[in-house]
Amino acid sequence: MDRAVLALEDGTIFEGTSFGAPLERQGEVVFNTSLTGYQEIFTDPSYTGQIVVLTNPQIGNYGANDGDNEARGPFIEGLVVREFSPSPSNWRSQETADQFLSRQGIPCITGIDTRALVRRLRSQGVMRGVIATGDADGAELVNRARQVPSMAGLDLATRVSTAAPYAWTESTAACSPSERIRAAEPRFNVVAYDFGIKRNILRRLVAAGCRLTVVPAGTSAEDVLAMKPDGVFLSNGPGDPEPLTHQAGQVRKLIGKTPLFGICLGHQILGLALGGRTFKLKFGHRGGNHPVLNRATGKVEITVQNHGFAVDPDSLDQNRIDLTHINLNDQTLEGLRHREHPLFCVQYHPEAAPGPHDSWYLFDDFIQLMTNWKGAR
Repeated sequence: MDRAVLALEDGTIFEGTSFGAPLERQGEVVFNTSLTGYQEIFTDPSYTGQIVVLTNPQIGNYGANDGDNEARGPFIEGLVVREFSPSPSNWRSQETADQFLSRQGIPCITGIDTRALVRRLRSQGVMRGVIATGDADGAELVNRARQVPSMAGLDLATRVSTAAPYAWTESTAACSPSERIRAAEPRFNVVAYDFGIKRNILRRLVAAGCRLTVVPAGTSAEDVLAMKPDGVFLSNGPGDPEPLTHQAGQVRKLIGKTPLFGICLGHQILGLALGGRTFKLKFGHRGGNHPVLNRATGKVEITVQNHGFAVDPDSLDQNRIDLTHINLNDQTLEGLRHREHPLFCVQYHPEAAPGPHDSWYLFDDFIQLMTNWKGAR
């Protein structure tokens, strides 16, 4: 096995074994606490520009397959794991996770103390880092890590967005041969902004009864309204929301003219469009076990999360905006709804893939919002 090195900007160097592609990659080093769903994490466009540390000690034990891709391919810059399983066992497996990463040009370092690494990231905050293989010099890699651009201020959504509009018709798939799934009849024309959209979001919208047109991140409000949508969806995506002034400006023009539903970066862009501010979290929220309080029902949802920024609730006009969901780990804002206009959004990922399904009801809420809007016109 070849040697691999992970170097952090604070001077810390981890040495381990190389899996995946034998390449050098750089990015912001973050961690995810999910117990399963590693391929969905690899292929989530929200991880653009990031090296991901998985806290689950063994990765790769069920291989990889085409059906678990959340986008056209991996978007992580690199992967850090404690142990890579060389022998996957699952009826859906088409190749090993190592083969998948190698074929897609993603380097991985394994055999390091990921607990020590995560404790460092939790105490000091996420850091820039470099993964390299072979005879790479650790001190030189530390210097390169310090030259990596900060995630703050980066517009990555435009980079990963689709180049042209397209229709999406695929619904959710069965998880086993015995499962039967029937999608609702398509009753609503929905335009979905692609800021780095996950496929399972699109599948859940189709399953709920939406006929989807996906458009690039820079699409104007005028062009969207010309499509005569029953509603507009604002997707997840990578990077800092604050540079997305054009996108926030277009969403501002849509408020009050069509129902709006946002997830993750879409939630942050909607917060900016409503006059709010965002800020960078110390180490972010990434994993499939984050408790969120739904203030309307009093119920706690276990949610899937992947974000490094949050909307500042004090920057919002709370005479017109209800703060609907709160993170129970750190009290950050996880959802909002406007009292006058048909719009709502959440910071977390109700579509799961991977993760619990506690929040699937939000897609039905979007259908109800569009139903009420059409009925009132």
